[in-house]
Amino acid sequence: MLSDALVQKLPKTDLHVHLDGSLREASLIEMARERGVALPSETVEGLNELVFKPHYASLAEYLTGFGLTGAVLQDAESLERSAYELAWDNIEEGVRYVEVRFAPQLHMGGLLDFDGVLQAVDRGRSRARTEHELSDAVAVAGEPPFRYGIIVCALRMFTAEFSLWYRQLCALLPSAPSKQVFGMASLELARAAVRCRDTLGVPIVGFDLAGLEAGYPAYDHTQAYAYAHQHFLKKTVHAGEAYGPESIFAAITALHADRIGHGYHLFSPETCGPEISDPEAYSRKLAQYISDRRITIEVCITSNLQTNPGIGTVENHVFGRMLDEKISATLCTDNRLVSHTTVSRELRLAIDAFGMDRKAVHNTLVYGFKRSFYPGTYLEKRTYVRQIIDYLDAVLAETEDAKTPA
Repeated sequence: MLSDALVQKLPKTDLHVHLDGSLREASLIEMARERGVALPSETVEGLNELVFKPHYASLAEYLTGFGLTGAVLQDAESLERSAYELAWDNIEEGVRYVEVRFAPQLHMGGLLDFDGVLQAVDRGRSRARTEHELSDAVAVAGEPPFRYGIIVCALRMFTAEFSLWYRQLCALLPSAPSKQVFGMASLELARAAVRCRDTLGVPIVGFDLAGLEAGYPAYDHTQAYAYAHQHFLKKTVHAGEAYGPESIFAAITALHADRIGHGYHLFSPETCGPEISDPEAYSRKLAQYISDRRITIEVCITSNLQTNPGIGTVENHVFGRMLDEKISATLCTDNRLVSHTTVSRELRLAIDAFGMDRKAVHNTLVYGFKRSFYPGTYLEKRTYVRQIIDYLDAVLAETEDAKTPA
C-alpha cells in the first residue's frame, strides 16, 4: 500500500486544471473585497457551504462558482496572483508539470487585451517556477524542477453577455447564424494564441474546446482547430464529459485532438444517438482506436462524480476500466477549488478504489509527463521526462528498501 506521504512525494502532472476554478478561497474573498465584487459570503466556511460544495445536483450548479471567480479575474494583478498561488499549490503537493487552462476572452475588457491576460498569467507561473528552481529542494536535494504550459480554451457556445470581446464579435456579425459566430470566435482565438506564442514567447502549448456538448458539436470549430493544427499548436478537447462516444469521435477526427478532456462516456454505448446502428461495436472500436493511437484521456474523477451524481462511487468510475484496458490515461483535478481536490487526492482515490499497484501508479504518472504538451524541443522534453522517471523510480525504491528487513 502506498502511504499518503509517498503519494504526496511522487512527481505528478496536472494536464487538466482550470485557473478560474482553482483559486484559494481566502484569496478570492480578499480580491473580491478589493474590487467591490459581492460574494454570497465573506468567510471560507460560508463560501464552501453556499457555493463550493462537496456535492452538486448538476453540472449547471457546479458551474455557478465560476461567475464569482470570473468577476474577480478581470485585471493583471488578480490573474498574476492566482496563477502564482496555483503554481505553489501544485509544487507543495509534488506536482512538477502543469498545463493550466482558461478562456482568455472571458478576462478581456477595459483593463486588459488578449496579450495582457496571457502575459499576466505567465508572469505568475514564471515567478513561482524561478523561486522553486532556486530553492534547496531543487538546488541542493535534487528534486525535479517545476515546469508549466498554458492552454487557451475556446467555447462551444456563448452569449454576448459572456464578455466584452464576445459582444464586439456579435456586433460585427449581427445577422450571422449563432453556430457560425461560435466557430469564428474560436478561429480568432486560435490566431491570437499562435501570434502570442510566436511573437511574445508566452508558453501557450495547447488549444482546448470547452462548454456544453449536447447541441454544440465539435464540427462547428473545425476551422479553428485546423489553424491550430497547421501552426503546430497541440490540441485537446472537452469530450465525453456529459455526452456520448460520438463527441469523442468528433474530437479526434474533426479536430485532430491529441488528448481528450474527461472522456468519461467512452464506454457508454447507451448514450449514442439513433444514427449509430450498433452502439456496442461503435464504442468498442472507438476505445480500441484511442488505445492504439495512445490518445491520452485527462481523467477527473472527483469532478465527474460531482457533475454526474448517477455515477455514485469512485469504484463505479470508468477509470477502472481504462486501467484494465491499458488506455493512456492520467489523473487531473479539473478545478481544485470547485471540486476541493488535489492531484494527490485524485491518485489516492484511484489507488484505493481500483487497487492500483506500484506499476499501475508508475505508468499513470509517466503517461502524464510523456503526453504533456511540453513547451520546449523534443530533446528538452526527453531530458526532463528522463529526470522525472529517474526521480520517480528512486522514490519508489526508497520505500521498497524501507520495507525490507536488514
